[in-house]
Formats: sequence, C-alpha cells, structure tokens
Amino acid sequence: MQDLAQAAYLTLGLAILGGYLLGSIPFGLIATRLGGAGDIRQIGSGNIGATNVLRSGRKDLAAITLIGDAGKGVVAVLLARWLSHDTPFVVALAGGAAFAGHIFPVWLKFKGGKGVATFYGVLLAACWPVGVLAAVTWLAVAALFRLSSLAALVAAALAAPFALATDQNVAFVALSLFMAVLIFIRHKDNISRLMKGQEPRIGKKKTAQTPPTPNTDGAA
Repeated sequence: MQDLAQAAYLTLGLAILGGYLLGSIPFGLIATRLGGAGDIRQIGSGNIGATNVLRSGRKDLAAITLIGDAGKGVVAVLLARWLSHDTPFVVALAGGAAFAGHIFPVWLKFKGGKGVATFYGVLLAACWPVGVLAAVTWLAVAALFRLSSLAALVAAALAAPFALATDQNVAFVALSLFMAVLIFIRHKDNISRLMKGQEPRIGKKKTAQTPPTPNTDGAA
C-alpha cells in the first residue's frame, strides 16, 4: 500500500513539474531570435506571445509561436494522461501547471505571456468539447468586434460554464475557472482600455520596432 502511495505522489509530482517546465518554454522568444527578428521583448508590447510576435512583421514566426504555445499545453496534458492512466485530477493539475508556466516562466524571471494560446491547448487536450466551444467563441467575438482581447476574455469567462454544460469532470471545471481568473488578471490593462474604447482592433498596424509598452496584447 505504501508503495502505491509513493508511486501516486511521484506521478503527481512528475506531471506538475513536467507541465510547468513545458509551459515555461518561451516559443515566441526562441522563434524570433532564431528567425532573425531580434528579441521579441524589445518589440511592440514586449510580450512573448503570438500577438506581439506578429508585430515583428513575421507571420511565419507568429504561427510558430501560436502552435508552440498551444502545443506545450497539449503535450503537458497528454503526458499527464499517460503517467496517471488518465486520472482527471492529475491531468488538470498538469494542465494548470503548464498554463502557469507560460505566464510565469522560470527561464525569463517569471515574466511571460498572457496564456491564451496555452489555455486553448490545455482545454483541447484535457476536455476537447470545452476547447472547441471556447475556440468558436473567440472566433465569433473576434469577427464581430475585431478585438482580440475581448474575444479572449469572453472565451475564458465561458470556459467553466461550457465545462459544466458538457458534463465534464469537476477537476476540469476547476481547471477552466483557474485559467480564466489568471487570464482576467493578466488582461487588466486591456480591460481598462476596453472600457475606455481605446483597445487596438485586430488588423490595426503598429510600428514593429518600438520600445515595449506594457501589456497591450489581447492574446499570448
């Protein structure tokens, strides 16, 4: 019995640590440096996410960043599924750790992105109906209002209700709520600009090589 308990704790520890370290990989920074676009932290808002990478003028690097940031959430969840034999509690903790890793990456002194791409990756791998509904919500809101941050906030706010509506395990409901709260906290400046009608719309051009201004991305 003691051996089983130790194995369970080891699995839990590996899932959480592995998830966090995967989430901490700064794909935006790596892509822009290897792609010759410089340090993404010196471009636009200084954020490491795909939205800010797009401001470098390199759609290819932005796509790589988006796939990488979402993909690390997927890998963290799938790894936890394998390690724990698909135990929802462990899977949820690993997904939450990957999400937290993107926002607070150990490699960048805990200064990371806003987590939206990783949010979708985690949801799609942990409870795909919720991930799909959240993605459709983002697309619909973005198409209607042309505001990336608003789309991310609405999708995040609806994730937990979506999880309840699709009868997901309580661990995934809690995971959805946890990620939504952090997304709202990380988007506090965006929320302020939205309320003032000053939030940049999708497609609005910005100067690529400018000193970073804090927290202007709607998704990262």
